[in-house]
Amino acid sequence: MNPRYWHYWLSLLLCAALVPVLRSQHIPLKFDWITLAVAYWFLLTVQAIFLATLLYLIGFPRRQTLGPVITRYRQSPIRIALVLLYFALLLWATGATKAIVLTVDTIALLELRDRQRLAGVLHAATAVLSPAAYFFFGFLVVLAYNCAIVSVRFNFANDPTLAAMDRWLLHGHSVGDIAHWAVQVFPLSFFRFLEFVYFGMFPQIGAAMILVALSGGRRSTLQLVGTLLTSYYLALAIFYLWPSQGPYYLCPNHFSRFPASLQAYTIQKTLISDALARWHHEVLARIPTDYFIGLPCMHVAQPIIVMWFLRSWRRMVIALAAYDVLLVAAIVLLEWHYVVDIIAGVFVAALAIVIIDWPFRRENLQSSTPADVRA
Repeated sequence: MNPRYWHYWLSLLLCAALVPVLRSQHIPLKFDWITLAVAYWFLLTVQAIFLATLLYLIGFPRRQTLGPVITRYRQSPIRIALVLLYFALLLWATGATKAIVLTVDTIALLELRDRQRLAGVLHAATAVLSPAAYFFFGFLVVLAYNCAIVSVRFNFANDPTLAAMDRWLLHGHSVGDIAHWAVQVFPLSFFRFLEFVYFGMFPQIGAAMILVALSGGRRSTLQLVGTLLTSYYLALAIFYLWPSQGPYYLCPNHFSRFPASLQAYTIQKTLISDALARWHHEVLARIPTDYFIGLPCMHVAQPIIVMWFLRSWRRMVIALAAYDVLLVAAIVLLEWHYVVDIIAGVFVAALAIVIIDWPFRRENLQSSTPADVRA
């Protein structure tokens, strides 16, 4: 079996075993479909299109990006008037940030339609939507299994060990020490910015799907999604063997020092209580959107995979790498993960790439090499 197809078989295997696994832990196969659909198919899609547009502007010369747009709008002033009216209505209805994002998205989609025929637009949409659907349902499987794992494995079992490893790596210090220092030094607005950076990881995945689909088609996009899902499946296996929550669980003063107005505060408190509820097998109406996996840090693994698939565009990768440096700082200062988790996330990303995408690249290289050279 070709290794680049392994993610399909892993997905099928996990789907086949899902019902008996959930039944063994008295977990219903039910999700909050409305919340998940709105969050994934609308909110993340809007953010992904916006980020893909920004990366496109960064990664390509101006004559290919803004040049044709400016020319087209100069030749048709009515477009400028309509865009300004559209933006004004959005500004009135949604606020400045959402108005900017939705306006940029709309212009980008109109440009795609202008630059390609209808068949090309439909082909591009198919190249994005089918892999996106695969990732959506694959991630639901991950959520279900991560919920089942905390029912059979104490979610905080390895936190003391990981904290001790961190103290060795940080020469006696801990992530909690660094975060508490930051809370005393920096204003609340700084931590709100860190939250923006932290949650901004997810649009990277959608933006990468769009860019890879437009350049390489559905096959390449499925390779990206397969690599991402494989990294999640590896994370599930590691989580089962070494369950852990994160440094905020062991920190005795975390919830007294950490700003309670931050979204991270509420999420972290909820994750601890929900993990304990699953451990005690309390009745569950539906599978929650809780993501319990501490080791490895997927907020590091996923961006690495994204940069790997976008590596042909150097300026895009540089921009994403700069953002991801801030992302690592956000992970630490918001006390989401141990340093060990971050290191493990790098290895998981590399392993997923080697398992799924490397055979695909090697096969393409061989097929593009003349037969006499291969001989």
